[in-house]
Amino acid sequence: MNDKHKLVEPIPEEFSSYEEAADFWDSHDTTDYLDEFETVSVDAELQQRRFEVEIEENLMKVLARQAQQQGVGVNQLVNNVLRKTLEDVA
Repeated sequence: MNDKHKLVEPIPEEFSSYEEAADFWDSHDTTDYLDEFETVSVDAELQQRRFEVEIEENLMKVLARQAQQQGVGVNQLVNNVLRKTLEDVA
């Protein structure tokens, strides 16, 4: 049996969860379903930009500990620290 005639499991009408959808697509090849997809037009306006900054490993460990103690994510903690530092300097 060649690839042109292989049986392809149909895409479910609905997935009951994101996990179920992820499991399906983890075990299926989207290129087997090209006829099922449709092109859509999307207009998007970026509201904010995000930047990536390299942080030394020892600093990241300290940030992660402090973020956990404060009950916030590392990104939020870093933004708070930078904002306060820059306000103090200004």
